[in-house]
Amino acid sequence: MEQKIHQGRNVKRFREMLGIKQEALALDLGDDWNQKKISLLEQKETIEDTLLQKISEVLKIPVEAFQNFDEEQAINIIASNFHDNATGVIVNNYNPIDKIIQLHEEKIALYERMLKEKDDMMTRLEELIKRK
Repeated sequence: MEQKIHQGRNVKRFREMLGIKQEALALDLGDDWNQKKISLLEQKETIEDTLLQKISEVLKIPVEAFQNFDEEQAINIIASNFHDNATGVIVNNYNPIDKIIQLHEEKIALYERMLKEKDDMMTRLEELIKRK
């Protein structure tokens, strides 16, 4: 059984992923568009190619994404490829003490460079004073 792609729902999904409100999309599509019209558009199963092209340009998403994205297939692919129990767990691969030591050493090196630059500057100033 072949499932039909719901283009309006795909427009809504991509718009929401981009954080764009219906009003903003309506404004970008032109004067004859408003929030209500976008809402109705997102309920349509198929959208005319010319309109889909215009939406594609506004959202900067390929037309094919609206025409071919199938959420159920995407979920099935993700589910079949990622069955790890550690989903959502962030692993720190460094020792915080080592990181503190590294930052401290960098700070010391910077301080030593600054002292050397100060000493060089003082030497140059002393030479300038002696010349006068």
